[in-house]
This record gives sequence, structure tokens and C-alpha cells, in this order.
Amino acid sequence: MKSTNFILSTAFIMLFSCLSFGQVKNTYSFNSENLLNHVKELASDAYEGRRTGTPGAEKAKNYIIKQLKMLQVAPLVDNFEQPFTFSSRDESYNGVNILASIKGTEYPEEYMVISAHYDHEGIKNDQIYNGADDDASGVSALFAFAEFFQKNPPKHSVILAFFDAEELGLQGSKFFINNTIVPLKSIILNVNMDMVSRNENKELYVTGIKSNPQLETIYKNLEKSEDITIIAGHDGTDGKQSWMFSSDHAPFHMKNIPFLYFGVEDHEDYHQPTDDYENIHPEFYKNTVNSIISMFHQIDALTF
Repeated sequence: MKSTNFILSTAFIMLFSCLSFGQVKNTYSFNSENLLNHVKELASDAYEGRRTGTPGAEKAKNYIIKQLKMLQVAPLVDNFEQPFTFSSRDESYNGVNILASIKGTEYPEEYMVISAHYDHEGIKNDQIYNGADDDASGVSALFAFAEFFQKNPPKHSVILAFFDAEELGLQGSKFFINNTIVPLKSIILNVNMDMVSRNENKELYVTGIKSNPQLETIYKNLEKSEDITIIAGHDGTDGKQSWMFSSDHAPFHMKNIPFLYFGVEDHEDYHQPTDDYENIHPEFYKNTVNSIISMFHQIDALTF
């Protein structure tokens, strides 16, 4: 049995080490348990895959709005809802974007849109496609941003955009960008998150770095981490599949608005009924969201 003095001295050394280097491993700028619980909830069978226009999508919409109210985030539009209609494959749909707003402390007239889509594939052949990674992970990350902003208000105004109908051709983000609540010219950046919760190699890709020189500079100066590797790519220049138009950042890109798209490479459960909460990688996911928020915080300090 170790002596009491040895134990106390060891504890003191460990504490001093943490204080000296200013780092405590696995600390986050948001509630990490909430992050996981929101994914678990939205990816449960109760939401029936959240397909646009279904009762499951309505339930997801109500859940998201309830969380935003609990986080005391202001709506950008009445009751957070931006409804829209569209047709796809000879079928008509009613979609709803959910839009929240945080006023900037220094540049309130300039907006950064942080987005994720809350819809998924629904039910096919009596199987529920729960979409835990795609994209309940991005939705919960938006809640983490809202928690972060409670103690770290952004310098630029922020729109938290929960887009609908991404799986049906990016319909929600297309409608938003063509019917913006704020002037289009005041939107200076889009940060989009779509599939950010699992990767065996702890790799997260970011597409769009080259859409603005300042974004490229911040990326080049990122600190290395053993917990996650952020790789700039999938932009049509690295021989990999281009993601420049693959998710809700595309309508922003087409309007020449700088963007960053964060996502993992496709895994075996992509667009399968096995994309369940049990298959995400919790520690990687927490570190991913923490890294994205940290990078955004650096970008927010810039003048565009």
C-alpha cells in the first residue's frame, strides 16, 4: 500500500502539470453528455427516420424548437419556422427549415450561417433509417454551438440553420438562400456539418478551405491533436470525390459565399438502416465538435 505522503505528492504533481501547460484532456466548451443524448433521441425509432413531410419529421422539428427555447436562443423567424413546398419525382412535399439567431457583439449586420440538416431517409421496406451520423450528429452539434455561445457570444451575428429536405436535393438550403430573411450580401460565411460522428482513423475532412484566403491561413495554423486529424480536401484538387456540391453548403457556394463543410468519409452504414446511435464513435464525435467550434471561434475573430 502506498503511503499517504506519496499519494498526496503524486496528486500535487499531476495538478501542477495540468496548470503549467494550461490543458486538461477531455474538457469541452459544451455539455458532452447532451451532445450524445440529442443524437440518441433523434436517431431513435420514435422519429421514423425523419423523412420530410412525415409525422417523424414533424416530431423532430418540435424537438429541435423545444431545445432552442430551453437554450434561450432567439428565433430568426416566427416560432423558428421557415416553411416551403417543392416537388420531387412527381411528389409534392411540405418542408420546414428551423432558424435561430444570435446577435453579434461587434459586427451585428454580418451573418455567419452554421447549418446541419435534420431530415433523413425515413422508412423503406419496413425498415427505419434512423440517420444517427447522417445527420443527427450535425443537428446535435448545432445545439453544442448554442451552448458555447451562452458564455462566448459571437462577434458576428450567427444563424443556426436546421435545414429540411437535404436528402431530397438540398431543398431546404436552396429555399433559404433564395428567400433569405437577412440580406444575401450580409451573409459572409456558411459552416455546414453533415456526418461528423464516426471515423475509424479519427479523420475529419473540411471542404471549402480555399473559398477564402483567411480560412486557408487558419487551417494551416491549426494545432495538431492525437484525438482528431482535420484534413482539407474532397475539393476536386486531391484526386478524391469532390464534395463541393454534396450537401447544404452547395447553395451558398453557388452564390460565391465562402463556406466550410465538415464531414467524414462514407462508412458501411451510410444511407443504411444500420446508421444507428450505437454505431457512432462518442469520443471522436465530442472531439470533432470541439474542434469545429474552436475553428469557428478563430474565424469569428476575423474581419471579412
